[in-house]
Amino acid sequence: MTFIQSIHKKAKEMKKHIVLPEGEESRTVEAASIITKEGIAKVTLIGDPNVIKADYKDFSLKNINIVDPKKIDAKYAAKLLEIRQAKGMTDQESKVLAQNPLFLGALMVKMGEADGMVAGAINSTGDVLRPALQIIKTAKGINTVSSCFIMLLKEGSPFGDDGILIFGDCAVIPNPTAEQLKDIAISSADTARSIGLDPRVAMLSFSTKGSAKHELTDKVIQAFELVKTAVPNLLIDGELQADAALVKKIGASKAPSSLVAGCANVLIFPDLQAGNIGYKLVERLAGAQAIGPICQGFSLPVNDLSRGCSVDDIVNTVAMTVLQSGKGR
Repeated sequence: MTFIQSIHKKAKEMKKHIVLPEGEESRTVEAASIITKEGIAKVTLIGDPNVIKADYKDFSLKNINIVDPKKIDAKYAAKLLEIRQAKGMTDQESKVLAQNPLFLGALMVKMGEADGMVAGAINSTGDVLRPALQIIKTAKGINTVSSCFIMLLKEGSPFGDDGILIFGDCAVIPNPTAEQLKDIAISSADTARSIGLDPRVAMLSFSTKGSAKHELTDKVIQAFELVKTAVPNLLIDGELQADAALVKKIGASKAPSSLVAGCANVLIFPDLQAGNIGYKLVERLAGAQAIGPICQGFSLPVNDLSRGCSVDDIVNTVAMTVLQSGKGR
């Protein structure tokens, strides 16, 4: 069974409900049809039912819930006003925004009518994440929304767990503070757990356990200490060079007392330049498959698609969102 097949299987077992706000977009409708037919999740599309049914007659819409954002219950605007009134939102503004499919999708998740949201096929990352940040907000103890990639190395790879690694953050925060790195590490460990890994987290740097002194390594060390204080039982170490984190012999030599060195499966990069370069190098030079970016740090799962995404990308992202939703609220 491939990794993708395994996350589909786990998603089917969890029987969750995912809302897709871009319900009038062709790839989204086709993906919703596949997701429903295969039982990966229950799906709600947000869009004009007449448009969807008229434009996509080739796709089965059986058992797919369709919500018309122009004909929604007043409870959504009331909830939005409750959440945002302290920030200056007016009653009229809440009524208008609640009809925006991205805001409506986030409200449905917040109100327990769906377990997660996936969008971005036709909307920018900022447009997708803004309502999620305003309505769903970050998880308890986390102040940072970040991202990770699941890296699938070739069969037989000695790295990670059978060639499966988590790389974070590779797509969102350009120059994270120590506090933000702490959040990225904790969130990436949570993502690892959601796909069935027991996280062994390495905070990466150009130094291993004091082999170099610099303000950049100091930030990584500070982040490591913050994680240990926040989550004492998390298996994490830092600062570690990439080879010390991944190669047993080198890890044993450079950090002999470490429980993570040489066997890490979650790699936390010190900044976005390193993370983005790192995942693309592994993808191209090692022939790895990069799944993501996967959003993390929200109290309830929201994922942002690339506007160049395929139908399969949407299906797989929905399956990942189901896994992130866990056992419940």
